[in-house]
Amino acid sequence: MDAPAALYESSLSSLKLRARGKVRDIYDIDDQHMLIVATDRLSAFDVILPDPIPGKGRVLTSVSNFWFAKMRHVMPNHIVDIPLQQVVPNAADRAQVEGRAIVVKLLKPLPVEAIVRGYLIGSGWKDYQKTGAVCGIQLPQGLQQAQQLPESIYTPSTKAAVDQHDENVTFEATVALIGQDLAEQLRDASLRLYKEAAAYALERGIIIADTKFEFGTDNNGVLHLIDEVLTPDSSRFWPAEEYRVGISPPSFDKQYVRDYLETLDWDKKAPGPSLPVEVAEYCAAKYREAETRLTGA
Repeated sequence: MDAPAALYESSLSSLKLRARGKVRDIYDIDDQHMLIVATDRLSAFDVILPDPIPGKGRVLTSVSNFWFAKMRHVMPNHIVDIPLQQVVPNAADRAQVEGRAIVVKLLKPLPVEAIVRGYLIGSGWKDYQKTGAVCGIQLPQGLQQAQQLPESIYTPSTKAAVDQHDENVTFEATVALIGQDLAEQLRDASLRLYKEAAAYALERGIIIADTKFEFGTDNNGVLHLIDEVLTPDSSRFWPAEEYRVGISPPSFDKQYVRDYLETLDWDKKAPGPSLPVEVAEYCAAKYREAETRLTGA
């Protein structure tokens, strides 16, 4: 049986569903492991759109697995070396999620999204135009849209429920949430991960303008990198050869879909609008191109 071209929602008969996120479906395996399935759902402005992006979940899994392996020297991650066949013995179930499912450690996720910005774009650009700062971090005057920041900045946010908006918070607020030591570990690890990944990607023609990391801890309090890493869903990827200061550059990520949605009369609340086939296909092609450039796949 061939895997479906597009998977909006998984349905595994052999495992118990734990939760459905904006993109991922999570299943219980045992008291130490879970199965995470990356579907083709697309979230924009924190709203799940009704149409899938064909093959997106496979790309997200491939790119995340690449970065998890590449960044293992920085910190441990949640992936365990257990084959899919062992935890999903049902052939029909396995065909449904092949290439888009990973077996992971059951960790305690931290209630903070660790965002690193290297360039002035998106909500950060809007914030800067109004206040001269991004998330309360004062920046030099006269910066332009899409300009590289003098130094990458860490701007954490709270993790919102499905269809709710994440909220930017100060570093001090993360200390109140998780304690000084963990908050500092999150900040320092995020900045290091971004710096190393941005240098690697640039050699392959991709500028990582910004990205989001998520972390969890094990029973000993050891910090792990979890969820997804440096994918077109969690990052802004720009083609280096088309980068220009002063404009919103073309991208390999879902910015194309965001730009389309901005042309609609939509209040950015659920339910989201349907996507034209050509918009979904263009987005899918850009995700695949990013995967090829980064991983060589």
